[in-house]
Amino acid sequence: MDSYDDTALALMKFGVGQPVPRKEDPTLLRGQGRYTDDINLDGQAYAVMVRSPIAHGVLKGIDAEAAKKMPGVIAIYTHADLDEAGFGPLKCAMNIPQRDGSPMKTPPRPSLAKGRVRYVGEAVACVVAETAVQAKDAAEAVALDIEELPAVSSPAEALAPGAPQLHDEAPGNLALDFHYGDAEAVKKAFAEAAHVTRLEIVSNRIVVNPMEPRSAIGSWDEAAGRYTLHVGCQGVMGIRGGLARDVLNVTPDKLRVLTGNVGGSFGMKSQVYPEYGPLLLAARRLGRPVKWTDERSESFLSDHHGRDHQRVAELALDRDGRFLAVRLTGTGNAGAYIYPPMPATTNAVKNLIDVYATPAMEVNSRVAFTNTTPIGAYRGAGRPEGNYYMERLIDTAAREMGIDRIELRRRNHIAPSQMPYKAPSGMNYDSGEFATLLDKALDAADWQGFEARKQDSLSRGKLRGRGIGSYLEVTGPPAKEYGGIRFEADGKITMLSGTLDYGQGHATPFAQVLGEQLGIPFECFQLLQGDSDQLKVGGGTGGSKSALVGSQAFLEAGDKLIEQGRQIAAHVLEASAADIEFAGGRFTIAGTDRGIGILELADRLRAGLALPPDGPQSLDVSHISDNPPFSFPNGCHVAEVEIDRDTGVIEVVRYFMANDFGTVINPMLVAGQAHGGVMQGIGQALMERTVYDPQGQPVAGSFMDYALPRATDAPPMSIQNHSVPCKTNRLGVKGCGEAGCAGALPSVMNAVVDALSEFGVTHIDMPVTPEKVWRVLNGAV
Repeated sequence: MDSYDDTALALMKFGVGQPVPRKEDPTLLRGQGRYTDDINLDGQAYAVMVRSPIAHGVLKGIDAEAAKKMPGVIAIYTHADLDEAGFGPLKCAMNIPQRDGSPMKTPPRPSLAKGRVRYVGEAVACVVAETAVQAKDAAEAVALDIEELPAVSSPAEALAPGAPQLHDEAPGNLALDFHYGDAEAVKKAFAEAAHVTRLEIVSNRIVVNPMEPRSAIGSWDEAAGRYTLHVGCQGVMGIRGGLARDVLNVTPDKLRVLTGNVGGSFGMKSQVYPEYGPLLLAARRLGRPVKWTDERSESFLSDHHGRDHQRVAELALDRDGRFLAVRLTGTGNAGAYIYPPMPATTNAVKNLIDVYATPAMEVNSRVAFTNTTPIGAYRGAGRPEGNYYMERLIDTAAREMGIDRIELRRRNHIAPSQMPYKAPSGMNYDSGEFATLLDKALDAADWQGFEARKQDSLSRGKLRGRGIGSYLEVTGPPAKEYGGIRFEADGKITMLSGTLDYGQGHATPFAQVLGEQLGIPFECFQLLQGDSDQLKVGGGTGGSKSALVGSQAFLEAGDKLIEQGRQIAAHVLEASAADIEFAGGRFTIAGTDRGIGILELADRLRAGLALPPDGPQSLDVSHISDNPPFSFPNGCHVAEVEIDRDTGVIEVVRYFMANDFGTVINPMLVAGQAHGGVMQGIGQALMERTVYDPQGQPVAGSFMDYALPRATDAPPMSIQNHSVPCKTNRLGVKGCGEAGCAGALPSVMNAVVDALSEFGVTHIDMPVTPEKVWRVLNGAV
């Protein structure tokens, strides 16, 4: 069998489209992963943060004298030490314009509280000791003198006249008054509409809860004048840039960021956090590494939360049920400090239209500071909510107008013939077959057989409902990305990428893409993402973009490698570069059987092959890609739920997905991403909620009183891919990482409302807990 046959067989197993298991699984399943807390450096000390027990107050003093005398205590740092060292505050990485065009209010966030505390869990001091236990004991001995002030925990409270003020820079606690859309066109459409559907709807605040809590180790190299931070994150270049520029006040080359395995993030670990600055200061002053690891109860307070939006959603329709306009008005909770509030603003704009031809739209959102943990990105970051609002409006409008909910969707679907479609959100949809996906999901779910299943449920004392959740997400925000290819001395080939794997399994699909392009065996590839010293740029992983931007960067790098290889092969084969062809991993002279494989060429180079000085000297490639524009994954989910009439307990009993992720590189990994996203959607819909009391104290601070979905809550899931390749990138891929959430929220909630409709329920907010349902069933609300 020749090399062409070998390559063809390999591609049947490892090429694009094949369900190849993740490269890292054997290592992780044996417990051999290397997460940040697994790392221990010689001579390291341990840090614990002293956190405010008060939601809002004047910080009048910090008494650390007794704590300093406790066994093992090395040092205790406060904001005064950071100021003395010239460290700066954390800053918001994006400024979204106000309605009037002025900049958003972005008060600086100190790493350690200065003058005032603004939420329970805000870091006030950093205790460093010889052991973690000694540091924790000493942290508990630090006395904080805080003059308590009134607190606000919701936007409604914060924006009310006379509310306690969090920041002088933000009068009335208003961080951003956001507006998008043609207000006059929307107003006219609503005035002329035959029917208007209106819903007050909430996207509940959740705690992100990745499997691995946050952890970091700071160190200092005196000779090099350089910091190193080991940290779990979503992209080392973003953390390096923000931390160096804003906090350390050094050039980025003075900070190295290293990331190993990361046990989940869902958007939360993408930001620079307050703990990192004090760790690096301590490492510099003490001349030894300093390690900090969150405990779970601490992470409930210190990790950025997700969601927390309050909306009035409105849909205008003509007498035939055609959509005329959609309007979203309401508030978003920023927490005590602001991070890019895209979920409540720009991402709501981009995703509200969903898969429907809607001529006009308007989004109004007031983002408020409150005495709560800051809000950040959480799986989908506003995209699932946008689809949720629209899909709930559609089901409600169908019921109000007496139109079948499926028919109402069909009447308003954007047709393939309308592509490319310019949505009023400003997005240009390039591809999609939305009606086909609806049909596939309904067929898979046996929509027509529902009544028999409903009667079976009733015979067991249970209500049964079904719900549809179509979705379209805007993914892959354009940014430069790095694609490097390096041939190592041991024969391995290192792929270098500025994306970062925190559970997705990047090494496998990237190897599938490059292996198919270059004709190189799958097992030759290894992936490097977590070392800022070895990357040129990096947008990190987020927004369901890695397959899109990472693969594009690697394909472009592969093009460069082939061209360099063509010139080197021409020298080896004593031919003109113009006569060299490349296919199946082999360079050949056109019209002959003379050639050399790319791996053999790499071996010759490692052995010291002499090359002409005016040509490439290596097969290695370092490439920065100008990434393609957005992609628009879409699909339709169908859920069925059963509700116990006696207890109010809801069970998702059947779940079906038909998705368009464009070209699917690895269907096994895509299914895993979809399953995880669905479960997080079920968690938000039925269980999860972060609650604060009137003093700003979080009521749920551990897994004892915060419900997460368990394996027993997972329904049987059916997934099918209907791929319509994206036209804006070479592979035709569309993001898939957050689509599960986008389909789950509306399908599950529409199913719950459907089941409760016989009790007069037309809407119910998330989370639909058993208590809430029991009250509905028993007339207590």
